[in-house]
Amino acid sequence: MDCSKLAADGTPELGMEFNSEEDAYQFYNKYAFKMDFSVRKNYLNKDKDGVTTSRRYSCCKEGVKRKYEGDVMPKRTRAPTKTRCGAKMVIVLFRGTMKYRVHDLVLEHNHELHIAQCAHMMPSQRKVSETQGFQAEISEDAGLSLKQSHELMGKEAGGMGNVGYTREDLKRYLRTRRERSLKYGEAGSMLNYFQEQTLENPSFFHAVQLDCEEQITNIFWADAGMLIDYKFFGDVVTFDTTYKTNKEYRPLGVFVGFNQHRQIVIFDAALMYDETIDSFKWVFGTFLEAMCGKRPSTILTDQDHAMAAALSVVMPETFHGLCTFHIRRNFMKHFGNHYKENSDLPYMFGACMYEFEEVEQFNRVWEAMVKKHNLENNEWLSGLYRIRDKWARCMMKERWTAGMRSTQLSESLNAAIKNHLKLDHNLVQFFRHFNRVVDEKRHNELIAEYEMRQKLSMVGLRQTPMLVHASETYSPTVFVAF
Repeated sequence: MDCSKLAADGTPELGMEFNSEEDAYQFYNKYAFKMDFSVRKNYLNKDKDGVTTSRRYSCCKEGVKRKYEGDVMPKRTRAPTKTRCGAKMVIVLFRGTMKYRVHDLVLEHNHELHIAQCAHMMPSQRKVSETQGFQAEISEDAGLSLKQSHELMGKEAGGMGNVGYTREDLKRYLRTRRERSLKYGEAGSMLNYFQEQTLENPSFFHAVQLDCEEQITNIFWADAGMLIDYKFFGDVVTFDTTYKTNKEYRPLGVFVGFNQHRQIVIFDAALMYDETIDSFKWVFGTFLEAMCGKRPSTILTDQDHAMAAALSVVMPETFHGLCTFHIRRNFMKHFGNHYKENSDLPYMFGACMYEFEEVEQFNRVWEAMVKKHNLENNEWLSGLYRIRDKWARCMMKERWTAGMRSTQLSESLNAAIKNHLKLDHNLVQFFRHFNRVVDEKRHNELIAEYEMRQKLSMVGLRQTPMLVHASETYSPTVFVAF
């Protein structure tokens, strides 16, 4: 039924009839929009068959605010909004025609009405439609913030007043959607997500570890693209657990490397319960299982004793080096005051790590550094010296690292993860947003591939046969390094 035809000016009248209670509500709400007040669905009566026999729609300012009852006053109290307004429209089901008839009607209000410019803010006029909700979900999956998504829809609608809902409405809608997706719990939603990924690509690999109470502890996954990338670029791997992923602050372990353009490529990832030896053993063992037993020649990690112990058991033949990014960061934690004092300690330490080719030169400068700054008894520095074969350049000349000792790899990955992931994400949200990090890296690789084929090699003036051959064999980035 077209409710607008029930009255010439759209004003409710006694005796009006509607085909359904929803028709009655839409008519009264349309009238409320014109008059600038908000409608509340009030009491209803139903018969034994569940059919609504009567319903009252009232002004949202009907009634009075309840008085607080209790011994302790709340920290925050809301300003009262109710004024005992008596404006209402009551409909009753007329059995003869099975239509709803306006039985009681009060049009007068006892309060000031809103101005027309604010009509879109009234609760009964706000609703996130199915189409708008779908667009909001796409925006969220694309990484737009709530504010950005709402502003985008405002521009598309020609102004915020035409959107039909507020930012808080959108926030509630998305929260409800998440709660609905997690009705079986995060574990069930996560397993459903993995099943969906497997259906899309049977090569998708995932594994979960359960504790003695059958609760999920560690989670590991790798898609088909990751498995292929590892086959080609998995000789040297960096494993990083420095980023905490969600509100429980569970460590995210990511296996990464370089591709032919010296860009970051993600091989697989693990969402860990904790950073114990047992957890690392499971992660590294599952990593080898996913990669069909192919172990990396070199793996670079931070200075974690549990991780080192697990690697010595699971990958005894793989060289375990320390990522200089983490060493430099730990150095700043222990000796950050030397940066402020213009001390030469940071420069001497950096030279020992990156510059010296000969062991004798390294030892000479190290001893001078320790003596000059009275660090002979510093436990952290002494412990680092004992494992110098894992990080000092002069000790790693014979190790294949593909140039990953620089800080670029870890810094870039952490920046990418922090840009895309938030601590309040649930597990399914986390997986979807992590995929965006992976997709972004793969898109960058496609751009590099296009540029490589689009532009000619910069051989320079010395076009020797060897340089020409190298320019045709290697990617531009590797050729420049060559």
